[in-house]
Amino acid sequence: MSHLVTERDTPAGPPPEPTEHHGRGRLVEVVVPVHNEERVLASSVRRLHGYLSATFPYAFRVTVADNASTDGTWRIAEELTAELAHVRAVRLEAKGRGRALRAVWSGSDADVVAYMDVDLSTDLDAFLPLVAPLISGHSDLAIGSRLTRGSAVVRGPRREVVSRCYNLLLRTALAARFSDAQCGFKAARTEIAQALLPSVEDEEWFFDTELLLLAERNGLRIHEVPVDWTDDPDSRVDVLRTALDDLRGMARVGRRILTGGFTTPVRGRPQPQLPAGMRRQLPVFAVIGVVSTLAQLVLFVLLRLFMGPLWANAVSLIITTVGNTAANRRFTFGVTGSRGALRHQIEGGLTFLLGLALSTGGLALLHALAPGASRLVELLALVCANGLATLVRFLLMRAWIFHPRRLRRQEGES
Repeated sequence: MSHLVTERDTPAGPPPEPTEHHGRGRLVEVVVPVHNEERVLASSVRRLHGYLSATFPYAFRVTVADNASTDGTWRIAEELTAELAHVRAVRLEAKGRGRALRAVWSGSDADVVAYMDVDLSTDLDAFLPLVAPLISGHSDLAIGSRLTRGSAVVRGPRREVVSRCYNLLLRTALAARFSDAQCGFKAARTEIAQALLPSVEDEEWFFDTELLLLAERNGLRIHEVPVDWTDDPDSRVDVLRTALDDLRGMARVGRRILTGGFTTPVRGRPQPQLPAGMRRQLPVFAVIGVVSTLAQLVLFVLLRLFMGPLWANAVSLIITTVGNTAANRRFTFGVTGSRGALRHQIEGGLTFLLGLALSTGGLALLHALAPGASRLVELLALVCANGLATLVRFLLMRAWIFHPRRLRRQEGES
């Protein structure tokens, strides 16, 4: 039942026939992407297979997707397919979690496709609540969330800060409504996943986020399940590299939204109507916000070479606030010419004070709680503070500084 999948190909031949199970006639395919996981693969797959066989009320298939492993992972995966009735394996010749999910999901004959990390950090008792709304047709995608009420999470402070900052930035910069983009515990109705996949560009860690953002843009319903989650202390994820890749992914998605290219032909559910003008303004503001945040982080790092963190934060924020206000004035709210520009910059300065208060307070609290915190942790604290300040800045600009009635009144006074 094992076979080879190249980067360009989909799995050769039809998937194995679903085995009769003690539940109703639905098939759920669970993908476990792996790369050099010979240490935990066998125990995790046996545990997952045993749990689903004993408790899951639907037919299931577990697919081990080997992402170009160089250790004994593929040999173990083949052994598992011979040992366990509901397990198959595919091998890809290139790395990338998104690439593995795309290869398996795009050729699946199941009703619902899902995936989970090989370390099984998420409590398996959440799996049935994850897929049940998809089988019933209530929802289109479902995600496990470590950041909603009812979840129980055990992990180190570094990964906790990274996760919360990343999801806050998604909500403020790209108007995401889901709470946890990167939890390795997700599912989708197969027809929906296969309709979305051609428009998802990322092949690695940002794949999840891009898929969810695309689903929201098409009015699809995303169900969230609070999960119990325990961090794997042996995780080999490069947190800094992943964070930078995610920021680049956000900028790319922002550009696609801005140019109208972030769509796909899938029938969605009716979307709630945004206030007049906000549908155009939000993506433009988001792109400017991401660029401003990246610019401030670069300036902060450079200024930290010869001044303290609070002064470096203040100076970098002053510079980027001026540019941010000018860019939003021109591109987000469509105000051109020099009339009122000085007043708008002064009023935009009030949003600078808000951002300064949030970021300075965040840095001060960080150094009070963790003296000697690293530059990376300082940057993460700034991202969190800037995310919150960005949301408030947009509301102030829309409701006050660049409100249409106020702009018309200013033109009349001129």
